[in-house]
Amino acid sequence: MPKFAANLTMLYNEMPFLDRFAAAARHGFKGVEFMFPYPYRAAEIAERLHGNALAMVLHNLPAGDWDGGERGIACHPDRVQEFRDGVGRAIEYATALGCKQVNCLAGKAPAGVPEAKLRDTFTENLAYAAEQLGIVGIKLLIEPVNTRDIPGFYLNKTAQALKLIAEIGSKNLFLQYDIYHMQIMEGDLARTIEAALPQIAHVQLADNPGRNEPGTGEINYPFLFSFLDRIGYRGWIGCEYKPRTTTEEGIGWFTRRQPSAA
Repeated sequence: MPKFAANLTMLYNEMPFLDRFAAAARHGFKGVEFMFPYPYRAAEIAERLHGNALAMVLHNLPAGDWDGGERGIACHPDRVQEFRDGVGRAIEYATALGCKQVNCLAGKAPAGVPEAKLRDTFTENLAYAAEQLGIVGIKLLIEPVNTRDIPGFYLNKTAQALKLIAEIGSKNLFLQYDIYHMQIMEGDLARTIEAALPQIAHVQLADNPGRNEPGTGEINYPFLFSFLDRIGYRGWIGCEYKPRTTTEEGIGWFTRRQPSAA
């Protein structure tokens, strides 16, 4: 059966962030993920994890000025040292939180930079991060993101990500497959997931259109959950969706799957 992690960036956002851990545990989640732990002390996050018997499943590398509109800096030639410093910071947090995988957001391609330079910067940064994270037993993931929500995002197709992984040749570089993003960019979800399965370390979900909870859009999630189980996916599925109304009202699809709901 799939293992689901609550994405605390998007879920339970009716309450203060550090209160969301208990809410997720109360609904039956065994793991959590969120975008950035860095605004908080690692010790206070660890306390919430341990106190609610939750696994820390995933967080991102530092991604530049998020509030200012940046969505990662890994492809930016003028930010290499900042990126490397961010790898060190991510290692500190992931180690303290027991998190075994970290996601790298490629970022928006900066204007006026040749494609070859963008690619070289991205691949060199990924090789560096994969090596540094691998030393401490943490996987590095890369995530294709749709260019409708984030115009200009550098990494946007599964095949593009798999080609980079193959060319870099690191045993510590994997794919984060976001069902919502890839439904928009390429569709053919089941066959794409099955073909990429050896490289997929993490899956995320949201329905389309709207990026709301499963059952609100066009994606056949009951089929996909059974399919992932059938083809042998054993990683986590992060619930990175925006509740259509409130988290409490939009969590029914998950609580119905719990043994206590039978």
